[in-house]
Amino acid sequence: MITDAQNNFILAVPKAELHLHIEGSFEPELLFKIAERNGISLKYKTVGKLRNAYQFNNLQEFLDIYYEGANVLLYEQDFYDLTLAYLEKCREQNVVHAEVFFDPQTHTQRGVSFETVVNGIQKALDKANKEWGITSCLIPNFLRHLSEDEAIKTFKEALQFRELFIGFGLDSSEKGNPPAKFERVFKMVHDEGFLSVAHAGEEGSAQNVWDSLHLLKVARIDHGVRSVDDELLLDELARIQVPLTVCPLSNLKLKVVQQMKELPLRTLLEKNILVTINSDDPAYFGGYVNENYKAITEAFDLTTDELRILAKNSFKASFMGETEKEKWIKRINEIE
Repeated sequence: MITDAQNNFILAVPKAELHLHIEGSFEPELLFKIAERNGISLKYKTVGKLRNAYQFNNLQEFLDIYYEGANVLLYEQDFYDLTLAYLEKCREQNVVHAEVFFDPQTHTQRGVSFETVVNGIQKALDKANKEWGITSCLIPNFLRHLSEDEAIKTFKEALQFRELFIGFGLDSSEKGNPPAKFERVFKMVHDEGFLSVAHAGEEGSAQNVWDSLHLLKVARIDHGVRSVDDELLLDELARIQVPLTVCPLSNLKLKVVQQMKELPLRTLLEKNILVTINSDDPAYFGGYVNENYKAITEAFDLTTDELRILAKNSFKASFMGETEKEKWIKRINEIE
């Protein structure tokens, strides 16, 4: 059980979220609302039946239903509503900065224009910044189950909106789609002056983390929990301080771990890895950032000092400017 002191600290501490797929924040109630608005018939006939379908044995089972849900997103208003709903959760949970992933190929392949997607998302981000002070970065991801040529095409199309993006990422099915498959497009990303991140070491091996660092030259590793299988990799991550954006409830829901206590969180912290806590696809995995903090607090009986480290890590690992990072870290240190 979480103590009142632990719970109050989680509620009070400012946090940044660095691993959030906006399509994965699509709550069933909003999904049904937008589907009805757009005249789309859903496979699941009630909110309850859809939510009951959120039982997954692996990443691919989740992705199948994730992409099906995304099919109802057609218009700018849809992407705006989806993004604003997530940002309202941020406001409730004291997430003051969000670095938001989206999958342009999921939508452009359905005939929805890149402009429609990015305009809807960005207008919601702008509203949250203006009205609630929530800052944000936007990161398009390439779908790794598609070809690198398709990723390159998407990257070139994205350049017309380049001022809206801080970097580019790589997500979707890790098995059978190694980092080396995308080496060319990530070189293009860097040549254009963008940062990069990549999913690695979730269902894939520690080697995928190495390859993401060396071949893709990423600034952050998304997930990365399989890094614990390689002591040399742990030493390297500690030395270069490339962050891991760990997603506890996601790892549990997708059976990366069978129980939360198997998550190698303590090992990562003890090895001085810059580990952060995030929600990944919260509508599907049972919780937003605070729920993830609470789940690991209960599993590992984390002290407020350990929670403080994780909250500070979320800003250290972010793509915010140094002055902003220092401001939030100072505020975290002041919380008792």
